[in-house]
Amino acid sequence: MKKIKLFGLLLLFAAAMSFTACSDDDLSSTSIFPEQKVEDSKFNNWLTKNYVQPYNIDFKYRYSDKESDRNYNVIPAKYENAIAIAKLMKYMWIDSYVECAGREFLCTYTPRVIQLTGSYKYDTNGSIVAGSAEQGMKVMLYGVNDLDLDNVYVNTTDPYANHYTKPLDLNYLYFHTMHHEFCHILTQTKNYSTDFQTISAGGYHSTDWVNVKDKDAAKEGFVSGYASGEYNEDFAETYAFYVTMSAEGWQKILDQAGEKGAAIINKKLDIVRSYFAESWGIDLDKMRAILMDRSAKVTSLDLRSLDD
Repeated sequence: MKKIKLFGLLLLFAAAMSFTACSDDDLSSTSIFPEQKVEDSKFNNWLTKNYVQPYNIDFKYRYSDKESDRNYNVIPAKYENAIAIAKLMKYMWIDSYVECAGREFLCTYTPRVIQLTGSYKYDTNGSIVAGSAEQGMKVMLYGVNDLDLDNVYVNTTDPYANHYTKPLDLNYLYFHTMHHEFCHILTQTKNYSTDFQTISAGGYHSTDWVNVKDKDAAKEGFVSGYASGEYNEDFAETYAFYVTMSAEGWQKILDQAGEKGAAIINKKLDIVRSYFAESWGIDLDKMRAILMDRSAKVTSLDLRSLDD
């Protein structure tokens, strides 16, 4: 109905303009629609300094039809939340990889676009999409508007906590997601050993993974229910859980898995560890130590100021 009503208004406007144009009045050379010069905001300047210039990353926080999946109804990210996510991702993702693997590594393999969306994507199978990577070039982060800037919480010790209760678990919803998606980008660039695919061959749940609880998945040799979907997600989940969980948190997964499940998970971890060391020069334990240190300090970050 709004389209129909808008179309009617446009017709009336066009008729009025046509009537005016036929009058004897002299036409002005000045457009009634003056060009609007949009000044860069302080946030845009901050993004240029911290994302564009050093790493050639286009951090998009405004809603864009071209960058969004039109199969889902989503909303734009709140401005203040976008600032917070930009600061958090620089500290917990960009700076971590620079510290562990060097600036040249990140400049070479980083996604070129990070797009924020205010809400999550909800699939018909009941799953929630917190992030996605597209062809190694773009990472989408969803649910940005759920971030509570006054209650920053990072869980590194309990992989089985309810991640969607408030305050939201930043590690699971954002940091874990970003490391997971970046892992996909790296494995799309350099393949990992096909031996990984054989470890749980025949044991993946395909589209039914959404019905697999994380604790049950551990007993089958998966670090999460999502990892039980297929081997590429299994690889990325194994990596993301290991580096974003403390030694205590990781041990809880192994304890839940039992002897048989833990043996499978550790076998997968060995391949993930070798891949990152041999292909990228990244030591998983060094990366985890960096992330644990930053996770402990993240609550002291000023997520509102753009002065730094």
